[in-house]
Amino acid sequence: MGIVVNLNEERQKQPSLDALGELVADDLKAVNTEIVKRMHSPVAMIPQLAGHIVAAGGKRLRPMLTLAAARMCGYDGTRHIALATCVEFIHTATLLHDDVVDESDLRRGNQSANAIWGNQASVLVGDFLFSRSFELMVEDGSIDVLRILSNASSVIAEGEVMQLMTANDTETGEPAYLEVVTAKTAKLFAAACQIGAVVADRPAVEEEALKAFGLNLGIAFQIIDDVLDYSAVQADLGKSIGDDFREGKITLPVILAFRRGSDDERTFWRRTLEDVKQTDDDLNHAIDLMVRHNALNDSVERARHYSAIARDALGIFANGPENAALLELIEFCIDRPY
Repeated sequence: MGIVVNLNEERQKQPSLDALGELVADDLKAVNTEIVKRMHSPVAMIPQLAGHIVAAGGKRLRPMLTLAAARMCGYDGTRHIALATCVEFIHTATLLHDDVVDESDLRRGNQSANAIWGNQASVLVGDFLFSRSFELMVEDGSIDVLRILSNASSVIAEGEVMQLMTANDTETGEPAYLEVVTAKTAKLFAAACQIGAVVADRPAVEEEALKAFGLNLGIAFQIIDDVLDYSAVQADLGKSIGDDFREGKITLPVILAFRRGSDDERTFWRRTLEDVKQTDDDLNHAIDLMVRHNALNDSVERARHYSAIARDALGIFANGPENAALLELIEFCIDRPY
């Protein structure tokens, strides 16, 4: 079936990461070099497994945020390279652990690391990457950087546990969902941006503005990710959909459809998500219910709310290529095909 959620049919130019990528291209090359260097270990499986997921096609969005934030704050040193690498290692470690917890066999269309090397190796290499990230923090020598990134790491872990507590629970409400999203995704976005101001030794008001930008961008990004899991457009693009549904994850589109549904519809959600008893037609029916109750459109509107806050947070910074690229990034995160 084909359900297309399009809130702005008159868009002339699809936002992209191109402007941001061009601005930080040289720095990102240096980050990629640092990633390879820091993944090295005499234990052969570690660079093999870590390299598999690092090279799996990610956009490097989080390290790009660190690089762009530092540039926007006028930083002209090199500390941001190692710290952007640190951010990517934290993110990659969480992906390795996520795939084990979710029992996922695929990551970005490729076999997940745990599907190839097993759960034990994936967890342990995730731990290795976390440890490497802390080595990078200590080498930087800034207590503020250490505080920000170590706090982000612990909050992310809390978010993962909170998600476990809400999994398969259709009684989960929007506040609990947002708490998970903030901890699991948005906290690292916020930290990645905030340290850009710290290395540039900028005033607290700019540091807090970048933190707010990253936090709200991260919330919006994750909400849209959750919408995309029920997107026929994504299916048309050859991308997998329905993973969250098959795993019984309670995301915002589900919460809205469940709350707005009839007793029979709620029985359907409990069977498919709580009991995880699903038939081949259930995903299509779930999408039908979301469309019927406007759950996908309204989830996108929630994301737009947080993206507006992120946009306002950049208002204290002077107009320039970095500011413009980050504003376009906001639109890119919201307007991904759904």
